[in-house]
Amino acid sequence: MLDNLRDQAASPQNFQEDEPKPELPGLRKPPKRRKTLDQAIGMTAPQRFFMAFMLFIMVFLLGAALLVVTGTVVIPGLTF
Repeated sequence: MLDNLRDQAASPQNFQEDEPKPELPGLRKPPKRRKTLDQAIGMTAPQRFFMAFMLFIMVFLLGAALLVVTGTVVIPGLTF
């Protein structure tokens, strides 16, 4: 199996280059269509709203918890 590996790698069929296709002057390729947000993310509008809302709630709760833990905001009646 490995005996002919060097011969196979050096064979001319592995080094064939593709001939470039001749380009016709004056012809342009059509511009690529941009993906819309629906195609890029793969979610519908209500799903995107729900994800954004959940992200907002998580950031709000983590921020509030950080303020309480660092002592910047004190909850009345809560003593340690």
